[in-house]
Amino acid sequence: MRDVLDRLLTWWQAGEPTAMGTVVGTWKSAPRPAGASMLVGADGEAVGSVSGGCVEGAVYEVGQEVIQTGVPSLQRYGVSDDEAMGVGLTCGGIMDIYVERVSRETFPELEAVAADVAAGQPVAIATVIAHPDPGRLGMRRIIRPEEAEGGCSGTIGSQRADDAITDDARGMLAQGRTAPLEYGPDGERRGEGMRIFVSSFAPPPRMLVFGAIDFAAAVARIGSFLGYHVTVCDARPIFATKSRFPEADEVVVSWPHRYVEAQIAQGALDERTVACVLTHDPKFDVPLLEVLLGQGAPQLAYVGAMGSRRTHLDRLQRLRDAGLTPQQLANLRSPIGLDLGARTPEETAVSVAAEMIADRWGGGGEPLSESDGGIHGHVESYLTSTDPEPAGP
Repeated sequence: MRDVLDRLLTWWQAGEPTAMGTVVGTWKSAPRPAGASMLVGADGEAVGSVSGGCVEGAVYEVGQEVIQTGVPSLQRYGVSDDEAMGVGLTCGGIMDIYVERVSRETFPELEAVAADVAAGQPVAIATVIAHPDPGRLGMRRIIRPEEAEGGCSGTIGSQRADDAITDDARGMLAQGRTAPLEYGPDGERRGEGMRIFVSSFAPPPRMLVFGAIDFAAAVARIGSFLGYHVTVCDARPIFATKSRFPEADEVVVSWPHRYVEAQIAQGALDERTVACVLTHDPKFDVPLLEVLLGQGAPQLAYVGAMGSRRTHLDRLQRLRDAGLTPQQLANLRSPIGLDLGARTPEETAVSVAAEMIADRWGGGGEPLSESDGGIHGHVESYLTSTDPEPAGP
């Protein structure tokens, strides 16, 4: 939804009803993740994508119907012999798409949600996408962190359901997770029958790049491309300048380990944060890695350090001497990146990004042409007793 939010808000503000189709469940090699959205305007214009082209036509037709009737629709698209070249997913995947009418009447909180997203404030939308009572379809609750201004608004239909979903959605929001949940019809945690789709809009994950060198500029560039909020940090003011790192969101002049200590104290780093230590100078990177990997630091999504294998072995010994445990050192990716044969800063940045992506989704890094199984076998899905089996690893 994030990709189409600006256009959705424009139509909403103009009082024009819009159909929005959202991917709410995926299996096997589905081309788009949960949360991907497509809009169908009242004038027939289509914006966004839910499948990269496979089922957009079918969703477009459902969207036009939903605009007219106002009745939400949950559709499943897969692949079969007779529809593989029609509305089926030729990639072999399966996806559930929820199509709803969005207007000032059906979604009065949209403007406030869009303001939170624009300001980088965490907010989640919990929507009923399946329920034994058709009257509950499309009901939604807006959920913010406990300490946030504005609190929560809207209802799923009962206090019990609101309380259960608020608790669960706040946990998902803290992790930046977008996914479906299942409850009993009145919010019973061990029940089934009511499906809720939680769209989390958390601030972008952070990328910390240490060392104001040409490789850092390339890593910052690809980090921005991947959607990270990128910080470049170096203790040398002559090198750590915005003009040298125009695609970084911020450039900080500070000793790296002191900067990270301050960020940890402020609670500004979390399990989505990635850190790339590119200084390969022990007076910078050893104190920094002591903080990044040591006691009291959050478990970051990725910590990588540049250097030759000789530099790596020397660095490990220095970190052992500083008291880091084997478990802490196991979280360090060094030498940084996957073996792509990279030489230039740009190629090295691709190597680093590839390793971060593989870490995130559990990929092995081998050529797909030399492997079997689902291409997107690690994408999260949800199951019921009648749902298809997910792809294996």
